[in-house]
Amino acid sequence: LNPWDVMLCVSGTAIACENALVVAIICYSPALRTPMFVLVGSLATADLLAGLGLILNFVFQYVIRSETVSLLTVGFLVASFAASVSSLLAITVDRYLSLYNALTYYSERTVLCIHTMLASAWGVSLCLGLLPVLGWNCLHDRAACSVVRPLTKSNVTLLSASFFLIFLIMLHLYIEICKIVCRHAHQIALQQHFLTASHYVATKKGISTLAIILGTFGASWLPFAIYCVVGDPDYPSVYTYATLLPATYNSMINPIIYAYRNQEIQRSMWVLFCGCFQAKVSFRSRSPSDV
Repeated sequence: LNPWDVMLCVSGTAIACENALVVAIICYSPALRTPMFVLVGSLATADLLAGLGLILNFVFQYVIRSETVSLLTVGFLVASFAASVSSLLAITVDRYLSLYNALTYYSERTVLCIHTMLASAWGVSLCLGLLPVLGWNCLHDRAACSVVRPLTKSNVTLLSASFFLIFLIMLHLYIEICKIVCRHAHQIALQQHFLTASHYVATKKGISTLAIILGTFGASWLPFAIYCVVGDPDYPSVYTYATLLPATYNSMINPIIYAYRNQEIQRSMWVLFCGCFQAKVSFRSRSPSDV
């Protein structure tokens, strides 16, 4: 057994378990039907499928050796991770809209916008996953292979370019969110003639959290995306594994950042596992702009 494959399988198992719990909580709780939780559910579903894909890839690699199965597994993984990254972008856009259009955010137009974003994200992800299956692969042309077999160099270049574009959009939106947060804090300071310590701490914490979110996303995916562009298939496979494994960790961290920190999900988890909820414990409903 290749120890890297084992680590990917273990990572996939952890990802699947974490995100399956999030999906179960959101489906179990009727209160979690707001656009924000629909986006979180989309992210958890994509990461759940990615985790299952890593497990299936390990099983089929050592149990059922078939080029067709390999293509299907790789296509499944591409679609799942693409849906995960796209869902992260949708969450970022939702957070920006909740601050930029705070007065009109809770409207049917917002719901329609979010559903359109999710439909587009999953549609594009499915198309990207089908490309290797429909013939864009290097099974019959080894010279065209990339560092991720059986994907071609042009295929991984397209995927990497898409990731860089999404990362830049998220970076721009988070910078705009930071500007809005700082502007709100300044307006509060003008109204109260001074900036209280609590407002300063809240603003600093919000900006720090945004930096952690974007930093985690970039640190997880950037090494693999860059290596897919500059790497050569003749390089040792350890380089591919060493950059791919951290990328999978993003799907492991996502539930912690976007789900388990949310108090509504914490309450639903309490009800789901304990079967009882103490009414005296208060929970504050969060908006997408709470980070």
